[in-house]
Amino acid sequence: MKINWGTAIVLVFIGFISFILYFVVRMNTEQKFTHDLVTEEYYKEELAFQKEINAEKNAKTLEGAIQIKKTDRGLLILFPKHTNSEDISGTLSFYRPSNKKLDFEVPISLSNAQMLIPDKNLIEGRWNITIDWEFDHTPYLFKKSFMY
Repeated sequence: MKINWGTAIVLVFIGFISFILYFVVRMNTEQKFTHDLVTEEYYKEELAFQKEINAEKNAKTLEGAIQIKKTDRGLLILFPKHTNSEDISGTLSFYRPSNKKLDFEVPISLSNAQMLIPDKNLIEGRWNITIDWEFDHTPYLFKKSFMY
């Protein structure tokens, strides 16, 4: 049986479409190819973005910046010395880009303008930290990516 050029083109199209559909179905059904969103409520957070910009500007005007240091006990977060640690309130948010199940949030509780996050809460790898805090009724925001 001879196959003319019209039949050959149809067979090539069917083969190509089958090839593409195989990979689309595979990527959507296999667990190892799942990817998390940056945040679940992306559009709601976008509306509050100007407040974040203003809070980051406030943080940059401070005399001392927040410092993050890895110690043998965990992650040490040092706040500016001139701030009174009793007047600071806010939250620390830890975001793990590779696995949202490891994300967690901690309220700020300082002693001597520093806070320690225990080593058991963090595993090795890339983390994003967001420190959203308020001092003297002024909001501040600090964001940083680091390797633990």
